[in-house]
Amino acid sequence: MGRHEKQCSVMFRIKICGITTVEDARVACEAGADAVGLNFYAPSPRCVTLEKAAAICEALSGSVVKVGLFVNAPAAEVARICGRLGLDLVQLHGDEPPEYMADLGDWPVMRAFRLDARGIGPIDQYLTRCKALGCLPRLVLIDSSAPGQYGGTGRQADWLTVAEYPGEEWHPPLILAGGLTPRNVAQAIQSVRPFGVDTASGVEMAPGRKSADLVRRFVLAARAALDTTPTCKRRPPY
Repeated sequence: MGRHEKQCSVMFRIKICGITTVEDARVACEAGADAVGLNFYAPSPRCVTLEKAAAICEALSGSVVKVGLFVNAPAAEVARICGRLGLDLVQLHGDEPPEYMADLGDWPVMRAFRLDARGIGPIDQYLTRCKALGCLPRLVLIDSSAPGQYGGTGRQADWLTVAEYPGEEWHPPLILAGGLTPRNVAQAIQSVRPFGVDTASGVEMAPGRKSADLVRRFVLAARAALDTTPTCKRRPPY
């Protein structure tokens, strides 16, 4: 696979994260999600074992982007798990510094940021450092912030602040997360104009267990909004 093909293969518009069962993975695929997330952060109720993750990956359509979510894990461990499972994209959701991404080598990365009272400034500073190091992530995900938690809180991100994400050509495309549900995802897309969206708790009947109805409704609402909302500033430059 060429470089251009690999870059395009990790892009997605709608991601269902925190998949823990083969059944939920199939529901996400059948609903039309472009990507699914597998959580390898042990304290999370959505964490999966390598054995479960392998079964889920086996059940996924080849066109669905398989994303591994990691929080402050050693880079060698991340690379080992991604290689073993054939994952397409690494989602870093912890406190990893820009230099950490350089340690991952050629693995495509989506860097997640927890938006807090400091706003977009620290995110832009982080990305500027990544640019200087030559290790920009392929995608940037902006999530809500909650003390002592790394995500999956169900809290809604501040859309007005997220919309301030820079639109320069070198900035990675923006993925919006944080409290997105079938009810609010269209409004969120219209307000922020992201490249794509990501949800976990917003389509669950219990932590780690997806509702097929909510997943279908979320994908339908998100797809309609993404197809009708201009997102030109957030499109990838290839």
